[in-house]
Amino acid sequence: MSQIVRCGLIQASNPINDESVSIADVQKAMLDKHLPFIDQAADKGVQILCLQEIFNGPYFCPGQDKRWYDAAEPIPGPTTEVFQKLAQKHKMVIVVPLYEEARRGFYYNSAAVIDADGTYMGKYRKQHIPQTSGFWEKYFFTPGDGGYPVFDTAYAKVGVYICYDRHFPEGWRALGLNGAEIVFNPSATVAGLSQYLWKLEQPAAAVANTYFVGAINRVGTEKPWDLGRFYGSSYFVNPRGEFLAEASEDEDELVVADLDLNQIDEVRKVWQFYRDRRPDAYDDLFEK
Repeated sequence: MSQIVRCGLIQASNPINDESVSIADVQKAMLDKHLPFIDQAADKGVQILCLQEIFNGPYFCPGQDKRWYDAAEPIPGPTTEVFQKLAQKHKMVIVVPLYEEARRGFYYNSAAVIDADGTYMGKYRKQHIPQTSGFWEKYFFTPGDGGYPVFDTAYAKVGVYICYDRHFPEGWRALGLNGAEIVFNPSATVAGLSQYLWKLEQPAAAVANTYFVGAINRVGTEKPWDLGRFYGSSYFVNPRGEFLAEASEDEDELVVADLDLNQIDEVRKVWQFYRDRRPDAYDDLFEK
């Protein structure tokens, strides 16, 4: 029996590159920019949609300006409430990456997962937080807690792994062990050292863990930081690591692909990576 799920990714540039504009106005502009793409996704029959990392703002981590703490909000909260209505309206599962304020002084780089009936299902908090020139994320984010949840949505079992997380194979495997069929990796990454890894790591993770991966990156440049050019290239790959759909490097786009979940079973009958694991032989990994 066919188990085809139509999925979408939205990559978008920041329409406001002006430091004098309030954070609330920037967030509204980003939300307004995404709404037509969400409608377009609904018109195309998308059942599961994922947005880019901290979708409703710029990637502010190249600097250490404390005013961006004001961009954080609770999850669930006002933005998730907007998306709960959209999800219910379109009967669409939506993954919404946001800057989360858990309580005073505790901030996370998170993603809310909303089911097709508008139910808030939970969130994933980015586990691996970089701290290096141009990526001062530990200034803004607490390393995630809550493990590697998988959300049993109306259409598929969905996991989330955010941006820098993708360099760490352990989380990809944990999501697979927890039952993920599709893992989304919303990101904000610029041309430079890691660009060649963009089309290497996520397909490799899809193969090693035999599930589908949707990788999302934003586009354009953002002032005042001038970190570099976000190179888009959002895509879907299947459990064989084959590309199903891919966006351009520089355009605001909706990427849509049909994922046949039966392919997971087909591949796992050939590549028995889960059967042949040796967790009893991995004790040293926990001691180093």
